[in-house]
Amino acid sequence: MFNKTANPPPPARRPEAPQSPVDVAAASRRPAPARAPSLIGPDLTFEGQISGDGEVHVEGTVKGEIRVARLVIGEHATVEGVIRGGAVEVRGRVIGNIEAKAVKLYESAHVDGDIVHEQLSIDVGAFFQGRCQQAQRPAPMPAPAPQPAPRVVELDQAKG
Repeated sequence: MFNKTANPPPPARRPEAPQSPVDVAAASRRPAPARAPSLIGPDLTFEGQISGDGEVHVEGTVKGEIRVARLVIGEHATVEGVIRGGAVEVRGRVIGNIEAKAVKLYESAHVDGDIVHEQLSIDVGAFFQGRCQQAQRPAPMPAPAPQPAPRVVELDQAKG
């Protein structure tokens, strides 16, 4: 009466419908998947230059220049060298200058160097020895001065 097969046949696949312009527009509005930050672990020592558009978390030791979009320096981490970036969070030790749009020194931070920034935040208890200078944001372009209208001179021509 009923027959049971060991491997049932796979379900029939429906052909994919072409995407409408609305579907394509909705897909383009979805946020891009977040990229995981790169990590320099607590048992690592890195010597050299690090650069890129991503995020780096340092939990170990870095000796050299770091140029990234976002940098997080862990509580037990040490960076010896110049740091340049968009956002820099320091919980550990930095020996060198920092140039970034936003710099945050947490209470466990120890920074020995100059900081050039647009935004600077220093928690109570953080150690900072050096100079800090707020970077000048680019001045807005002034509106162009209005040009005087061209003069139109009409000449009366005598008919004669």
